[in-house]
Amino acid sequence: MDTAAIISVLQESIFMIVVFVIFLIYTLKHGRQSITNLILGLYFALLISIQFPYYESLLGATSSPKAEAILLIVVFSAFTIISAMLFGRLMPREYDEGSFEGFWRKMLLAAAATAMVMSFSYHVLPVTELITPGSPIQYLFGSAQSFFWWLFAPILILFLV
Repeated sequence: MDTAAIISVLQESIFMIVVFVIFLIYTLKHGRQSITNLILGLYFALLISIQFPYYESLLGATSSPKAEAILLIVVFSAFTIISAMLFGRLMPREYDEGSFEGFWRKMLLAAAATAMVMSFSYHVLPVTELITPGSPIQYLFGSAQSFFWWLFAPILILFLV
């Protein structure tokens, strides 16, 4: 594989790389329990956002598809943050450890959270209105048949880690 092909794949994958780095930094700073709470919060936010009855009234104030996409992402992010805070209050803090202690586990959890966000980007959230992830990422996360498996994989990772 030549340099141009590697750069092309990196440009197409930049959204996924940025999301992974953000989750990895969050995990290293706040610990394994915090990323676990965030993953559980993402599941809970998905459940709430699917049944949220006030989208139409919120979207009535927007004028463009990009503004609608941003509003939907902000609402989903609010549900995720509130849910993660709720799980932070409910779950015991049993994984208090140093930043680089259990680094591979933290990387695996950050990858699980990234997989969830990427699958949500193609199936639940209108992220593709704002950015255009490349074809390798779309092939990986975009198919309707694989959405279940991308939702199931983080549960399996939480169980194993």
